[in-house]
Amino acid sequence: MMPIRDVVIFPFMMTPFVVGRESSVRALEEAMAGDKKIFLATQHDASIDEPKPNEIYSIGTIVNIVQSLKLPDGNIKVLVEGVERAKVVSVSDDEGFFRATVRTSNFKIEPGPQLEALVSRVTSLFEQYVKLSQNLNYESMIAAIRVDDPGKLSDTVGANLQLTIEEKQELLEIFDPIDRLTRVAEMLDIEIEKLNMDRTIQGRVKRQMEKAQKEYYLNEKIKAIQKELGRGEKSEIDELKKKIETSGMTKDALEKAMTELKRLENMPPMSAESTVSRNYLDWLLAMPWKKKSKEIRDLTYAEQVLEADHYGLEKIKERILEFLAVRRLVKNPKGSILCFVVPPGVGKPSLGMSIAKATGRKFVRLPGQIIQMMKKAGARNPVFMLDEVDKMSMDFRGDPSAALLEVLDPEQNYMFIDHYLDVEYDLSQVFFIATANVLHTIPAALQDRMEVIRLVGYTELEKMEIAKRFLVHKQMEQTGVGKEQIEFADDGLNGLIQYYTREAGVRNLEREIGNLCRKVARQVVNAESSKEKKPLAKAVIDGAKLPDMLGPWKFRDLVAEKKNEIGAAVGLAWTEVGGQILTTECTLMEGKGKLTITGKLGEVMQESAQAAMSYIRSRAHTLGLPRDFYRNLDVHIHIPEGAIPKDGPSAGITLATTICSALTRIPVRCDVAMTGEITLRGKVLPIGGLKEKLMAAHRHGILEAILPRDNDKDIPDIPQAIRKTMKLHFVESMDEVLKIALEREIVALPLPAPEVGVQPAEERAH
Repeated sequence: MMPIRDVVIFPFMMTPFVVGRESSVRALEEAMAGDKKIFLATQHDASIDEPKPNEIYSIGTIVNIVQSLKLPDGNIKVLVEGVERAKVVSVSDDEGFFRATVRTSNFKIEPGPQLEALVSRVTSLFEQYVKLSQNLNYESMIAAIRVDDPGKLSDTVGANLQLTIEEKQELLEIFDPIDRLTRVAEMLDIEIEKLNMDRTIQGRVKRQMEKAQKEYYLNEKIKAIQKELGRGEKSEIDELKKKIETSGMTKDALEKAMTELKRLENMPPMSAESTVSRNYLDWLLAMPWKKKSKEIRDLTYAEQVLEADHYGLEKIKERILEFLAVRRLVKNPKGSILCFVVPPGVGKPSLGMSIAKATGRKFVRLPGQIIQMMKKAGARNPVFMLDEVDKMSMDFRGDPSAALLEVLDPEQNYMFIDHYLDVEYDLSQVFFIATANVLHTIPAALQDRMEVIRLVGYTELEKMEIAKRFLVHKQMEQTGVGKEQIEFADDGLNGLIQYYTREAGVRNLEREIGNLCRKVARQVVNAESSKEKKPLAKAVIDGAKLPDMLGPWKFRDLVAEKKNEIGAAVGLAWTEVGGQILTTECTLMEGKGKLTITGKLGEVMQESAQAAMSYIRSRAHTLGLPRDFYRNLDVHIHIPEGAIPKDGPSAGITLATTICSALTRIPVRCDVAMTGEITLRGKVLPIGGLKEKLMAAHRHGILEAILPRDNDKDIPDIPQAIRKTMKLHFVESMDEVLKIALEREIVALPLPAPEVGVQPAEERAH
């Protein structure tokens, strides 16, 4: 016995199928070794790989194995011919396959007029069925039913009807040929009625069609079927039309939507084009054409929200309050477009969310995908953050900065055209906030369309306040430790800021606070799970505990570790993450006047070094140096951390001071930092990023700085805490720089006696 799936074998029928199960292969091999007879019965559930006897129909067919062929994949393809139906009496499974004892039944058929009429009826009905069906060959089927045996006729017809497995099994289980023939006649009546109904529907569809197009035909056929079922033709088209008319779309968008709706109406619902059209209409309807968020225009409330959410950032807060004041005075102003140039970790996204909260608007953020985010916001006037616009890149897929030119232009973004919607959409009510770490990578045309607001990093005092107000509380909540279990002392937070997280923002500071909270959380859990279950004493995080909990200091105080040295000066630089100090070194060697510059410096910085060297050579006697000092010396300038690219003119006076110190053997003060561009005449020119540079010096404990005279106009931007604690020297020339930066004053060499008729050397040098 072999169970089969998804097929019912009738007597007198030749049927091919593939055998793959191990038990079935064994049964087949056993049969082939004997009389080539095997009993086939269909299993109830085709998904079961190893059915039990009670999961197989008890009535099946004894067949002759006509042919068997072993396939390359190990399966066997067999061709069987049904002999007679049989019923299982008992089943055994003792050799890895089923053996069945079955009972057959032979019915004697008495010929007569009733039997002849029944045979004639079945034959006639089957001929009609074959004519209506497109799946059967008429000649071969008619030849197959020209038999005298009623049992063979019923089995032949039953095997060729489009019936389910259950219906075919029902026919197989009828042993009496007369009863089986009667049941076949009933099934033929039903199947012929179905085919006639299908032809009626096809006829109605053909009369309605103007063009014999396949898609249109299928659509009309479905309509006709719905009519036959009495469901009517009312569809969702009317609902879509009503939604479009009440959506508040612009005239162009409304015309586009109605055109697409007509196309959708004429498409088959299941076609791919129909899905695209429906999705497009859903997008048009989901866009906020007229819905706006009710704005909060209370300046006092907005100020309270901004103060509660953010410490410092005065310029930003002032600009937002100005924006709200204008909104109160002007009825229909255009949306603002701001660009925050901020170092990493300062909190750009949270600032955007605070602005949205203060103004009562929705908040969305994502580079690109303008229309998607407008749909998500569900209002015409959200606060829309375009994060990291300085990271945009142009390649073969397009230029996003060019697309943003239209989005961020108040003069034309009221008719922004999205390539998917393909209709104009008004973005003039949107409050756009772009953020960037640096400005120079943003195209000039895009910069011109935005109001640029620069944010520098936080001072140590600001970081302390931010940690106390926000970061400690947030990390305690996230790690599950309470006030009774952990406390951060001021010197502990100060130690984190100074020795573990020197940065412009507060991202790493928050990370280290979270690290400490997690360590305390582990101690709490260990104490609770111990046998003694002693309550853990509150952990007070002070400066002394930091090395034990976080390891050695990551940064060290330069002032505490360094002393005044010859040929080493502290410069100030500006980078993408804020200000940094830059130690510059110089050493002298015997040589032929060669100047070597190392430390991965850019062209501008190399030129500054050459300008500094030329200035020193022109002022040799003033600096106490022989006129030809450079002839027998090689000068090597190096700026450590060679893997980091450095460039810019602001290192000019630092380089000159370092070279002077090396040549004069006078140490440079280690408690003074400097920045400024140098000219060949020794003039000190102004630089940019003063606030960030002074904050870097302050962060490293350097409380004295030499700055260009022309930068004194930037003093109001410097935080009050830095102005109070730092001593700032504003200079115009290198002579002033050297007087402040070197440990002692340089003694000039006496001028040689002028030759008759020759201009003095000092005058020539100038």
